[in-house]
Amino acid sequence: MAEASKKTAKTGSKAKKTSGKADKSAGKSATPEAILLPEGYRPTDDEEFMNPMQLAYFRNKLEIWRAELLNEANETITDLSQENLHRPDQMDRAQIESNAAIDLRTRDRERKLLQKIESALRRIEDGSYGFCVETDEPINLRRLEARPIASLSLHAQEQHERNERTHRDD
Repeated sequence: MAEASKKTAKTGSKAKKTSGKADKSAGKSATPEAILLPEGYRPTDDEEFMNPMQLAYFRNKLEIWRAELLNEANETITDLSQENLHRPDQMDRAQIESNAAIDLRTRDRERKLLQKIESALRRIEDGSYGFCVETDEPINLRRLEARPIASLSLHAQEQHERNERTHRDD
């Protein structure tokens, strides 16, 4: 893994190498892990849908997002373990506890988001990423760009939300 990092660092600003488990896909010739993305690359509708470049782009985006969330979670753990709750002022202690509760709720939401990121990465691995899990239709690239964990097309998501509202009142 350190060698892959060195190779990526050598390429510098010209290209980014996506990280991944090379042993899983060593037999495939055009896996997302093996694709070097040009700087500033963005998927377009002019390309073949979910070609190796697009898959590498979304894998990279998801892995960066996952790393940021894990880093924030580690920072929260460090901050909470270093908080001094033995302050004489009850108001100070109450504020610290309130902030800690908010941080923990945020991290819980991010934990659920991490599960969705992992699910999206698995869909990239199995070749189903970018396609609606209900209709098997392609998910719009703009939707995936805005929400790379999307597993439903816009139409299917709207239908899902309508059904959810209808059945929530029951």
